[in-house]
Amino acid sequence: MSSAVTADLDPAVVIDSSALLKALVQQIRANDAYGTYRHWADELLIKPYILSKKERRAISVEGEVDPLTLSRILAFYRAIAIRIETETGQLSQVVVDLSHEGFGWALVFSGRLILVSKTLRDTHRFGFDSLEKLSAEGEKLVKKGVDLAQRFPEVCDV
Repeated sequence: MSSAVTADLDPAVVIDSSALLKALVQQIRANDAYGTYRHWADELLIKPYILSKKERRAISVEGEVDPLTLSRILAFYRAIAIRIETETGQLSQVVVDLSHEGFGWALVFSGRLILVSKTLRDTHRFGFDSLEKLSAEGEKLVKKGVDLAQRFPEVCDV
């Protein structure tokens, strides 16, 4: 799909060194009801998340958001929730609400506390320039969520 996946670093090494990318692979495999991805390499599972700017521009924002894109968005935020849960011990849930035009938001919450709130735009073109950027963006959101959960544990417990 993209030559951006074949960056200077071996994708398998990047995935193995990123807790977020490992959680993302876990989410993709967990939602594979028919075992389609059972023997796929982790790099192949994450490859649809990597899109160059040129590839993103080529994707039309007309019409409904593709169901596969929606599932990628949900898996990404579920991976963030799993990472927050692992770090804090607080059960975390995800809600993604998108309009038919591809605008909306993603929430990761625990109890009554919103740990991550992200506005989503042009979700037809959801993707990242590289594995490193995918990991960095996810870990940034995880860090913010963990910080909030640790500052307000009593709100998470409710």
